[in-house]
Amino acid sequence: MNTGVSYARLEMGGTERFVPLRQQLGVTSFGMNLILLHAGARGRIHKHAKQEEVYLVLEGTLSLSIEGVERDMSAGELARVAPEVRRQLINRGPPRAAILAVGAAGEHVGRDGTAFVSWDATEGAPPQETPLPEDLPESELRKS
Repeated sequence: MNTGVSYARLEMGGTERFVPLRQQLGVTSFGMNLILLHAGARGRIHKHAKQEEVYLVLEGTLSLSIEGVERDMSAGELARVAPEVRRQLINRGPPRAAILAVGAAGEHVGRDGTAFVSWDATEGAPPQETPLPEDLPESELRKS
Protein backbone atom coordinates (compact mmCIF):
# COMPACT_ATOMS: atom_id res chain seq x y z
CA MET A 1 0.00 0.00 0.00
CA ASN A 2 1.29 3.43 -0.91
CA THR A 3 1.38 5.68 2.16
CA GLY A 4 1.08 8.77 -0.08
CA VAL A 5 -2.54 7.94 -0.98
CA SER A 6 -5.68 8.11 1.12
CA TYR A 7 -9.33 7.46 0.30
CA ALA A 8 -12.67 8.57 1.71
CA ARG A 9 -16.32 8.36 0.69
CA LEU A 10 -18.85 11.16 0.76
CA GLU A 11 -21.52 10.15 3.27
CA MET A 12 -24.47 11.80 1.57
CA GLY A 13 -26.96 10.19 3.96
CA GLY A 14 -25.35 11.67 7.06
CA THR A 15 -27.04 13.95 9.53
CA GLU A 16 -24.09 16.27 10.22
CA ARG A 17 -24.37 19.65 8.49
CA PHE A 18 -20.61 20.16 8.15
CA VAL A 19 -18.35 17.21 7.30
CA PRO A 20 -14.61 18.09 7.28
CA LEU A 21 -13.09 15.97 4.51
CA ARG A 22 -9.60 17.44 4.78
CA GLN A 23 -8.91 15.57 8.01
CA GLN A 24 -10.33 12.30 6.65
CA LEU A 25 -7.88 12.43 3.77
CA GLY A 26 -4.94 14.07 5.51
CA VAL A 27 -4.93 17.06 3.13
CA THR A 28 -2.63 19.86 4.30
CA SER A 29 -2.62 22.41 1.44
CA PHE A 30 -6.33 23.26 1.14
CA GLY A 31 -9.62 22.85 2.98
CA MET A 32 -12.40 20.62 1.74
CA ASN A 33 -15.80 20.13 3.34
CA LEU A 34 -19.11 18.51 2.54
CA ILE A 35 -21.99 20.75 3.57
CA LEU A 36 -25.45 19.17 3.88
CA LEU A 37 -28.28 21.67 4.28
CA HIS A 38 -31.82 20.49 4.98
CA ALA A 39 -34.68 22.59 3.59
CA GLY A 40 -34.70 25.91 5.40
CA ALA A 41 -31.13 25.64 6.70
CA ARG A 42 -28.76 28.60 6.46
CA GLY A 43 -25.06 28.90 7.11
CA ARG A 44 -23.46 31.84 8.87
CA ILE A 45 -22.79 35.05 6.97
CA HIS A 46 -19.01 34.95 6.78
CA LYS A 47 -15.89 35.97 4.91
CA HIS A 48 -12.27 34.90 4.91
CA ALA A 49 -9.25 37.18 5.23
CA LYS A 50 -7.03 35.26 2.80
CA GLN A 51 -8.87 32.15 1.67
CA GLU A 52 -10.87 31.90 -1.54
CA GLU A 53 -13.57 29.24 -1.70
CA VAL A 54 -15.18 27.24 -4.48
CA TYR A 55 -18.64 25.78 -3.92
CA LEU A 56 -19.79 22.85 -6.08
CA VAL A 57 -23.47 21.94 -5.78
CA LEU A 58 -23.75 18.14 -5.75
CA GLU A 59 -27.52 17.86 -5.24
CA GLY A 60 -30.48 20.13 -4.60
CA THR A 61 -30.45 23.89 -5.07
CA LEU A 62 -28.14 26.24 -3.21
CA SER A 63 -29.10 29.87 -2.80
CA LEU A 64 -25.71 31.56 -2.53
CA SER A 65 -25.98 35.03 -1.04
CA ILE A 66 -23.08 37.34 -1.88
CA GLU A 67 -23.16 40.62 0.08
CA GLY A 68 -26.92 40.07 0.51
CA VAL A 69 -27.71 39.32 -3.16
CA GLU A 70 -28.88 35.74 -3.79
CA ARG A 71 -28.30 33.54 -6.80
CA ASP A 72 -29.69 30.03 -7.11
CA MET A 73 -27.28 27.30 -8.15
CA SER A 74 -28.33 23.79 -9.18
CA ALA A 75 -26.45 20.48 -9.19
CA GLY A 76 -23.29 20.70 -11.26
CA GLU A 77 -22.85 24.46 -10.90
CA LEU A 78 -19.78 26.01 -9.25
CA ALA A 79 -19.04 29.41 -7.74
CA ARG A 80 -15.75 30.94 -6.63
CA VAL A 81 -15.86 33.52 -3.85
CA ALA A 82 -12.82 35.72 -3.26
CA PRO A 83 -11.31 36.58 0.12
CA GLU A 84 -12.99 39.46 1.99
CA VAL A 85 -16.33 38.88 0.19
CA ARG A 86 -19.18 38.08 2.57
CA ARG A 87 -21.27 35.06 1.71
CA GLN A 88 -24.05 32.87 3.10
CA LEU A 89 -25.23 29.43 2.00
CA ILE A 90 -29.01 28.95 2.09
CA ASN A 91 -31.29 26.06 1.16
CA ARG A 92 -34.81 27.25 0.39
CA GLY A 93 -35.79 23.63 -0.35
CA PRO A 94 -37.72 21.55 -0.76
CA PRO A 95 -35.01 18.85 -1.06
CA ARG A 96 -31.76 18.82 0.86
CA ALA A 97 -28.78 20.61 -0.72
CA ALA A 98 -25.35 18.99 -0.75
CA ILE A 99 -22.36 21.23 -1.45
CA LEU A 100 -18.66 20.47 -1.74
CA ALA A 101 -16.65 23.46 -0.47
CA VAL A 102 -12.95 23.77 -1.30
CA GLY A 103 -10.82 26.61 0.03
CA ALA A 104 -7.20 27.69 0.00
CA ALA A 105 -4.99 30.73 0.51
CA GLY A 106 -1.88 31.68 -1.41
CA GLU A 107 -0.84 31.32 -5.00
CA HIS A 108 -1.46 28.15 -6.98
CA VAL A 109 1.76 26.25 -7.65
CA GLY A 110 0.79 25.61 -11.25
CA ARG A 111 1.43 22.54 -13.33
CA ASP A 112 4.23 20.79 -11.45
CA GLY A 113 3.35 17.30 -12.66
CA THR A 114 5.47 14.70 -14.37
CA ALA A 115 3.83 12.26 -16.77
CA PHE A 116 5.04 8.84 -17.88
CA VAL A 117 4.29 6.90 -21.06
CA SER A 118 4.05 3.58 -19.17
CA TRP A 119 4.30 2.06 -15.68
CA ASP A 120 7.74 0.74 -16.64
CA ALA A 121 9.07 4.18 -17.62
CA THR A 122 11.49 5.75 -15.15
CA GLU A 123 11.93 9.07 -16.97
CA GLY A 124 9.00 11.46 -17.23
CA ALA A 125 8.18 14.76 -18.89
CA PRO A 126 5.71 17.58 -18.30
CA PRO A 127 2.13 16.34 -18.98
CA GLN A 128 1.64 18.73 -21.89
CA GLU A 129 4.69 17.13 -23.59
CA THR A 130 3.53 13.54 -23.00
CA PRO A 131 1.04 12.03 -25.44
CA LEU A 132 -2.24 10.69 -24.11
CA PRO A 133 -2.44 6.90 -24.08
CA GLU A 134 -4.72 5.10 -26.52
CA ASP A 135 -8.26 4.39 -25.30
CA LEU A 136 -8.93 0.99 -23.77
CA PRO A 137 -9.81 -1.79 -26.19
CA GLU A 138 -13.41 -3.01 -26.07
CA SER A 139 -12.26 -6.23 -24.35
CA GLU A 140 -11.11 -4.25 -21.28
CA LEU A 141 -14.38 -2.33 -20.76
CA ARG A 142 -16.77 -3.30 -17.95
CA LYS A 143 -20.01 -4.84 -19.07
CA SER A 144 -23.12 -3.16 -17.68
